[in-house]
Amino acid sequence: MRTYLAAALVVALTVGGTAVAGPASAASTVYEAEQATVLHGTVDADHTGYTGTGFVNSTNETGAYVEFAVHATAAGSAGLTFRYANGTTADRPGAVSLNGVVAATPQFTRTANWDTWAATTVTVMLTAGTNLVRVTSTTAGGLPNLDSLTVSDGTTGGGGTDWSDALVDSTMRRFTPSSVGGWSYPVALYMMGQYQVALRTTDPARRAALIAYIRAWADRFVDSSGHISNGFTSLDSMMPGQVMIAMYRETGLAKYRLAAKQIHDRLAPGGGYPTTNDGGFWHATSSSRAHQLWADGTFMADPFMAQYGHYVGDSTQSYDIATNQLVVYASHLQQPNGLLKHAYDESATASWADPSTGLAPEYWCRAVGWFGVAAVQVLDLIPPDHPRRARLISILQNLVRGMATYQDPASGRWFQVVDKGSRGDNWTETSCSAMYTYTVDAAIKRGYVPASYQSTVDAGRTGEVNRISLHSDGLTYLTTISIGTNVGDYAYYVGRTQATNDFHGLGAFLFFAEESFH
Repeated sequence: MRTYLAAALVVALTVGGTAVAGPASAASTVYEAEQATVLHGTVDADHTGYTGTGFVNSTNETGAYVEFAVHATAAGSAGLTFRYANGTTADRPGAVSLNGVVAATPQFTRTANWDTWAATTVTVMLTAGTNLVRVTSTTAGGLPNLDSLTVSDGTTGGGGTDWSDALVDSTMRRFTPSSVGGWSYPVALYMMGQYQVALRTTDPARRAALIAYIRAWADRFVDSSGHISNGFTSLDSMMPGQVMIAMYRETGLAKYRLAAKQIHDRLAPGGGYPTTNDGGFWHATSSSRAHQLWADGTFMADPFMAQYGHYVGDSTQSYDIATNQLVVYASHLQQPNGLLKHAYDESATASWADPSTGLAPEYWCRAVGWFGVAAVQVLDLIPPDHPRRARLISILQNLVRGMATYQDPASGRWFQVVDKGSRGDNWTETSCSAMYTYTVDAAIKRGYVPASYQSTVDAGRTGEVNRISLHSDGLTYLTTISIGTNVGDYAYYVGRTQATNDFHGLGAFLFFAEESFH
């Protein structure tokens, strides 16, 4: 075992000519694998680049393991970074357990060869004293060659790494503002996440670079007169209007205000956007979405309207629209368990709709998450004496109760179909887990729910950060994110592709990390 102050990780990128420094890591303790307990493996030194006196080469079988005895002076969050090499043509997944309980399942992806070392990080809550950290092979291929385990302070979200900064830097390295994607809510969600990072950043040059990137993306869609060439026929198409408001806040330029007004006016009375008989915005104007309320839509439209009222104008009407939508949607979708069904069809004619209630059959995790984030953000913006505030807080309290009830105790995350975690083909999903942790955390901090829910937040933080890692290429990888999803049945939801670095997850992670760690 050796202790040192880890070198700062600096990610250099340029936006508008400004170099931006990335996050730095904290004090760490390194445990060499050759000094750990090994079941079915050997200590070898026939490849270059290892540290210490060698590395562990496990037997090619399921169940081989390397176990480290990790000492912690006090209980708390810690990042576990495994340095490994995998020169095969396939991943070599493993299970990381802490004191006998599985905490994470890293993939140990392929490296260029056996002389090339990579690192993957998971986050756990250590107890005071000795903790047994075991990594076990879960396939017949065995584990990768393990060189060491680095245990780092987790106060900034795991491993001493500021994951918000690392994720933003990685995304700006992967994409330019012109290649990151078009006018869509997943990309705009990411941009609003990056905007939260910028608002928190104290270094003027870095803040300017983060804003410049967002503004360069926004300028692709709005002309000098403030016009956006979009018909705005769905709530999804409204959400990027939040970016226009953000850029108006930063620059004061009329074109961004006028762009936001174009969307505002579409949703305001006289704008022609269709609603259910009780005033809920249809998810889209197309025949296949007519008469339907999707929980997703609350985030697409309601925070935008509240932001418009707060930062642009027309506050009374904008606040009324935002709060009324949340109440109307909850009246149809929220169930006695506190969760919300994915969707409601007023006509009860959709293939998924119950012919009696018009409700979708399942609680899809991200749909519930969208509503939670929307409710928190609207409550943050409306005045304290708003006539619907008490009703919204009650809705949020019931939602938090449901979220806590269905949290997976093993991982701290939430399942793709929230209330059916006992089914073997169900899986915990990253974007909704970020949203749920954000929602419960914010509700506690703002006094909407009691501090007794803190254990839900603590487990959620650990589970979420376990899904992100920093690889040898200097980039972050956020895994197990459901791609875009319509309304369907159980088989449809659990069969959705589980993507890495999907923008639904990147944006949700930034909202979560900025609320939880800063």
